Amino acid sequence: MSMFGVTPAGFILRFLAVVLDCLLFFLFVTVPVALVSGTISLAGSDNPIWMNIGLGYLLPFIITLWFWQKYLGTPGKLMMGIQIVDMRTGRKPSVFKSTLRYFAYLVSIAPFFLGFIWIAFDKNKRGFHDYISGTAVIKRVPEYIKR
Repeated sequence: MSMFGVTPAGFILRFLAVVLDCLLFFLFVTVPVALVSGTISLAGSDNPIWMNIGLGYLLPFIITLWFWQKYLGTPGKLMMGIQIVDMRTGRKPSVFKSTLRYFAYLVSIAPFFLGFIWIAFDKNKRGFHDYISGTAVIKRVPEYIKR
């Protein structure tokens, strides 16, 4: 199955990318913050409210959006050879679509992660968040083929 001449990334590749992202976020964000703040929790109860919001919610959002806009995927997706694209154009999603995709994860998570499990059964390998934002995750196309 291909969309606009590319192959969608399946559930297993996408799941492994999330596992890698969680590991990398822990190593390069959670651990350094814990060393500085003295607590392993990014949103620790002893921290001021602005720090809880900043580290627990804003920082992951900014990091994720930056990677999506600069590299078409998080480090885990890049390591798995997959990328996020606009479903209609096959190009980088707009900042609006990327932001919508990020918050649409809540819809995919809410019904017992059904929106993510859906990827395994969908003919285009898209989750609820992909449909809501108009994005797709594809196997990365090498630069020399794009030209």
